[in-house]
Amino acid sequence: MHTTGEDLLHSVEALCRRAGAAILEIYDSDFDVRDKADASPVTAADERAEAIITPALAALTPHIPVVAEEAVSGGVMPDISGGRFWLVDPLDGTKEFISRNGEFTVNVALIEHGVPILGVVFAPALGRPQGRLFSGGVGLGAWFEDDQGRRRIHCRPVPTEGLSVVASRSHGDAAALDAFLAGRKVAQLVSAGSSLKLCLVAAGQADLYPRLGRTMEWDIAAGDAVLRAAGGQVRCVGSDEPLRYGKPGLDNPHFYACA
Repeated sequence: MHTTGEDLLHSVEALCRRAGAAILEIYDSDFDVRDKADASPVTAADERAEAIITPALAALTPHIPVVAEEAVSGGVMPDISGGRFWLVDPLDGTKEFISRNGEFTVNVALIEHGVPILGVVFAPALGRPQGRLFSGGVGLGAWFEDDQGRRRIHCRPVPTEGLSVVASRSHGDAAALDAFLAGRKVAQLVSAGSSLKLCLVAAGQADLYPRLGRTMEWDIAAGDAVLRAAGGQVRCVGSDEPLRYGKPGLDNPHFYACA
């Protein structure tokens, strides 16, 4: 049984690396793509990664239920009324995976009473063979690890020249984005895939990530945990209230992430 948050974070980091290695075996092959019931694409990589992560988390923390994307899509939803649960997206950025641009991630977050208190985001295909890993948690700070080693990351103050805004490659709604950014001083728009957008804000490489389309809680919980640990926040568009987890249906309202 792990007794400290740091122990738990390192265990989840190692688990995400294991899942990432399994994903790369398929990524480097001639893989097939299928559609799920909601018409979103799925590959054997999603399923293999989840098959590694879910039992490992159950062994690591037997008392904490695991909410995982592919299981929920198949109708398996555990009881999360206790307020503490894992949220798992075994492969966020399936479209990036299919297009082979490398910008897909393994995501694991621990939720406590609606708040992501620990998270790991691993991009196995970027900076190979080491990959790029973002992690963090309450009281632990936020970290980035690649082939140059492990170092702390922090959100940055907004540059005087204006905001660096990061948006999705695959979910662009230009009109909604323009309306959201109206009146803000924007220096540049940066395109990125998957939960890496949250990590760019956490690492001080971007200042604002607005998401004005549908997402599920598992898509962003791990990145949200890293961002919070780096001094940032995720808020709901309109109310400006902090985004919370464990909502009925597990879908998110429109939100924005910032320092």
